[in-house]
Amino acid sequence: MVDGGEVKLLGWWGSPYALRVIWALKLKQVPYDYLEEDLLNQKSSLLLHYNPVHKKVPVLVHHGKPIAESLMILEYIDETWKQSPLLPQDPYERARARFWAKFVDDKCLPAIKAVFCSKGEEQRKLVLEARETLKNLESGLEGKLFFGGEAINFADVATGWIGCWARMVEEITGTSLIDAENMSSLDAWSKRFLELPVIKECLPPWDKLIELNFGFLNKYLASLK
Repeated sequence: MVDGGEVKLLGWWGSPYALRVIWALKLKQVPYDYLEEDLLNQKSSLLLHYNPVHKKVPVLVHHGKPIAESLMILEYIDETWKQSPLLPQDPYERARARFWAKFVDDKCLPAIKAVFCSKGEEQRKLVLEARETLKNLESGLEGKLFFGGEAINFADVATGWIGCWARMVEEITGTSLIDAENMSSLDAWSKRFLELPVIKECLPPWDKLIELNFGFLNKYLASLK
């Protein structure tokens, strides 16, 4: 184990953004104290203190200094603890890893969320748009096992949650977003990544995740009436 030096992580079990930070810490074997937030009821004074701007998780606190925003936290972790580097050494490959990490947040998440929050004909249209976006993500694999090639890198850690959350949306809405026939590389990558022991052990309970998001969807649809 590498000395984490007073590392705390403020997170929430249902957050894919907190999950990617947990993955990074686990992969680098950085010891940390995990503080679970109750985002559904009342945010802690600690969260409001450490992230007064966005008031969101995750927040990494290292030697008393907070870092917010999950992608920035991933970079901080990689620069602070050099073992098992996530970002490639090659400048071009490093830029590509950052590109796909940002692509997932800026393009894939909104597309999947739009499917989740819609129904009927609108949903069918949004499914096609989401699938096109996910097909673009698949192109980043270039036929490799992982975005990092033979081993996972920054892009895999940043985007890996999408396999779990996309399938959660599929189950709740009865849609198809990632399938083995039309997105064989993306489908295989997501399964391969999520089955890695250090990754799998951190995933939230599937039934609990489904129940949580069913509740979110029902509340949202009720608000439209």
